[in-house]
Amino acid sequence: MVQTDISQLNAETAEWRSILRNYKEEFQECKKLLENTCKQELSKNQLKDVEHFDNQFHIQLINIHDVKQHIKLHDRKIQFYLSRNSDLPEEVYQDHERLLDEFLSLENTLMLVRNEFRNFINETTC
Repeated sequence: MVQTDISQLNAETAEWRSILRNYKEEFQECKKLLENTCKQELSKNQLKDVEHFDNQFHIQLINIHDVKQHIKLHDRKIQFYLSRNSDLPEEVYQDHERLLDEFLSLENTLMLVRNEFRNFINETTC
């Protein structure tokens, strides 16, 4: 096993966790902003949007947590093989690719929710 391969895998997973941590903080702030938005007078459609975003933030925060846990488990598996000075099996590389797909899919969803929410906030504050 080439050491740079393991270093690259670790660097990638650390970056994914950092990005997810930032989304978690951002979505927690969005929840607070949503609560503040509820203090103003809203139409029925806007109230439906509030409920939608409240649900989305809840769901996406759970998804962030779950993907971060999958990444942590993957890191532990890499560290296990590293501590035994053994080559990483092909399964670890396959898991890494699967996690990358999972991360990218979640990130895409998070960006969509973020953009929808920004549009909603811009419409309600006008």
